[in-house]
Amino acid sequence: MLVISCIKQVPDTTQVKIDPVTNTLIRDGIPFIINPYDSHALEESLRLKDRYKMRTVALSMGPPNAVATLRKASALGVDEAILLSDRCFGGADTLATSKVLSAAIERLGKEEEVGIVFCGKQTIDGDTAQVGPGIASRLGFSQLTLVDRIESIDFLRKTIRVRRKLEGRHEIVEAPLPVMITVVRELNRPRYPVVAKRLEAEDKEIKVWDNSVLRLDTETVGLKGSPTWVSKIFSPERDQGEIIGDGLRDPDGTAGLLLDRLLAKDLLAP
Repeated sequence: MLVISCIKQVPDTTQVKIDPVTNTLIRDGIPFIINPYDSHALEESLRLKDRYKMRTVALSMGPPNAVATLRKASALGVDEAILLSDRCFGGADTLATSKVLSAAIERLGKEEEVGIVFCGKQTIDGDTAQVGPGIASRLGFSQLTLVDRIESIDFLRKTIRVRRKLEGRHEIVEAPLPVMITVVRELNRPRYPVVAKRLEAEDKEIKVWDNSVLRLDTETVGLKGSPTWVSKIFSPERDQGEIIGDGLRDPDGTAGLLLDRLLAKDLLAP
C-alpha cells in the first residue's frame, strides 16, 4: 500500500521582502525551504514506512528548482520523489493546484493501491488550508484534518483511527481508507537526514512529470484554470513604537502617563 506526502517549496518567510513598486515577492537571494507543516506530513509517512513497510512517495508541484526540495525528501528516506512541473501549471490557485496533484495521485493509484495521502495543515505562504481538502474532494477520499496523532490502522478492515486537535479539545475519529490527512505540528518531530542518505540523494533520480504525462486540459490548470488570484501583496505600515516613563523605578507614575496618553487619543472613556 502506498502512502503519499504532498510537499511544497516555499520561501523562508523570515527573509521575505516585498517590492514596493510591483507589490510582488522579491525572490532573488531568498532561500527556499519545505513548508514546515509539510515536513511533519513527510515525517509521518516515513514513520508508517518504518512501522508497516508501506511504500512512500513525495509529491510536489512547482518550478524546476523545486527538485532541491524533493531531493531533501529523498535524503530523509522516501522511496520515490516526483515533481509536477510545467509552464501551464504556473500561477495556479488552490483549486487548480489540487487538480494537478489529484491527477498525479490518481495516476500513481493505477499502479499501486493508495492508502493515505498526507498534507500539511496549510502553507506559510498562502495560509489557505484548501489544497488537502480539495484533493480529498476530487478523489472521493475520506478527509481528516488537523490530525495530531495516528491512533491505529486496521489493514484488514481498511480503516484508520486518528486524533484531531480542535479548539480546547481533541476528537477521535475513525474513517475508511483511502484517506487524505492534513497534519499539525504536534503530530511528530521531523528527523534529520544522515550523511550517507544525503550523499545518496544527490545521485537519486527525481522524476519530473509535465502535462504530457498527466494530459490535463490546459484551460483547467494553472492561471487559466484559477477562478481566484492575488490582486496585491504588501507589507502593512506600522507607526513606530514609543517608550514612556520608567516602569521599573516608577510604575505608578508610568501607569499615570499611559492613562493620560490613552485619554488624549480618546481610547478610554474619561
